[in-house]
Amino acid sequence: MRLFLLGATGNIGVQTLDIVRNSNDKFHVVSIAANKNINLVKEIIKEFHPKFVSVGLLEAKNELEELYPSVEFGYGDEGLIKAATYGDLGEDLVVNAIVGSAGLAPTYYAIKKGRNIALANKETLVIGGELINPLLKEHNVTLIPIDSEHSAIMQCMNGEDKTTVKSIVITASGGSFRDKTREELKKVTVKDALNHPNWDMGAKITIDSATMMNKGLEVIEAHYLFNVAYSNIKTVLHKESIIHSLVEYNDTAMIAHLGNPDMRVPISYAINYPERVEYKGKPLDLISLGSLHFEELSFVRFPMLQYAYDAGIKGGLMPTVLNAANEAAVQLFLNGKITFLQIEEIVIKCLNIFDNELELSLDSVLERDNLVKDYVFKTYS
Repeated sequence: MRLFLLGATGNIGVQTLDIVRNSNDKFHVVSIAANKNINLVKEIIKEFHPKFVSVGLLEAKNELEELYPSVEFGYGDEGLIKAATYGDLGEDLVVNAIVGSAGLAPTYYAIKKGRNIALANKETLVIGGELINPLLKEHNVTLIPIDSEHSAIMQCMNGEDKTTVKSIVITASGGSFRDKTREELKKVTVKDALNHPNWDMGAKITIDSATMMNKGLEVIEAHYLFNVAYSNIKTVLHKESIIHSLVEYNDTAMIAHLGNPDMRVPISYAINYPERVEYKGKPLDLISLGSLHFEELSFVRFPMLQYAYDAGIKGGLMPTVLNAANEAAVQLFLNGKITFLQIEEIVIKCLNIFDNELELSLDSVLERDNLVKDYVFKTYS
């Protein structure tokens, strides 16, 4: 199997390469894309020998070309797309582990190329689901989710009649501030926000987990992945992060997916699908676990979750506005420019001032994404 790994130096990318490393040569890494972690890119080149490498900046591309003359290099948005579409078509899988809206275009063109997708970039479907789903059918491409929640839902639906699904229940850990009041959130710091109680994730997704925007994005992604109405997608607070999601059927039965919080499990499932391959991770010990707990996810306590439902139901460009405003606001928070609660303020302001359009194209989605981000950065920087 030939892999085309986008986001190779990020959390998911590194864990994907760890699985490849222990796969007895089942996978061959043909191309990688990364942004600024050039030292790790060099290590990946030395170990996995990709034919094509894309990086974020031209200066980094020029440096790498001098070091590795046998490797082809690209950079920026064009390099990212080329990393996803490089070479002839074969037994291929594009693993999209990019963070943010930058993941949409390479997924779009990889599907047009006819390559199957293992998707960790939820923004692809959040802002482009109305474009991606028809393309999947047109080019007979399979898309397998990597997100632990969506992998769980997929596995709970395997072998079942999809028309008998009554609802989907997506669990949430609650993030770094799940036990804080709204008043206490006024004083939290970036360091506080990055201290997730269960998962080891990148900075952006950890902040999204704390605001609950991550769960909102997952609701929109689930809508497109499983063709389930928003009214039938539920969320619940589950602090242990052991049940990753549940599916309720029309006979009131619920099927749940359990496992320790380890992203290598859904990554392995996605890249090996439909085969289930042995992984020597920590097994779940039910006796030691003892009990599981569930609580309501309040839209009053977590308003970003409500914003996501509302944007998803409106459709068109509103999920793009939601996502772009959030991406920009999170970046400002991580850079110390705004407070934690201002992330919410920025998102709802953008949802109120930007008009919707229901007819979408790749260009219109990316144009709106840039427009909203430019507005946020100019207004709040």
